[in-house]
Amino acid sequence: MASKTIDYYLTLISPWAYLGSARLAEIAGRHGAEVRVLPVNYGEIFPRTGGLPLAKRAPERQAYRMMELKRWKDHLGIPINLEPAFFPAPELTAACMVMAAGDTGERPLELAQAFGRAIWEQERNIAEEAVCEEVARETGHDAADLLARAQDPAMHQRYAEQSEAAIARGVFGAPSYVYKDELFWGQDRLEFLDRALAR
Repeated sequence: MASKTIDYYLTLISPWAYLGSARLAEIAGRHGAEVRVLPVNYGEIFPRTGGLPLAKRAPERQAYRMMELKRWKDHLGIPINLEPAFFPAPELTAACMVMAAGDTGERPLELAQAFGRAIWEQERNIAEEAVCEEVARETGHDAADLLARAQDPAMHQRYAEQSEAAIARGVFGAPSYVYKDELFWGQDRLEFLDRALAR
């Protein structure tokens, strides 16, 4: 078992989580760190931590977000659609499938990244169970098993509890990475996470 553990709090529909996912995997691999992928409900987290959903933010903030997405898209060379057809999309099923993948050792980080790609590159609706199954199958996961596990009410309850635990740890935005109780918010803080892992 890895001696270093990164707790990765995200919403699958976050473009920032998607932009950072490959770099997170590379950093963790280089340091021999385990990544615990922890999807959480930012619809619950934002109102309790001073955040606003995108649609309720001031026009100036929305415009700057789009400017930053364009900058990071070009900087990282990741071909994302800045205004995807299915955003925001309810993600409970997909999130619980990622959690189930973590339970069964089936590469949850890879699955989370695939759901991000489905939204931000492929114009697919992860609110649909059939799409969730397709994405899991395409990444070599046992799609039927993960979907069945994701539909268990106990998994939904755990998702809610995971969201409460995130708030208790100071999480307020996506993505957030916690290493040794130190919080790093945003994919633009991955360099600092990399440095912390090297200490």
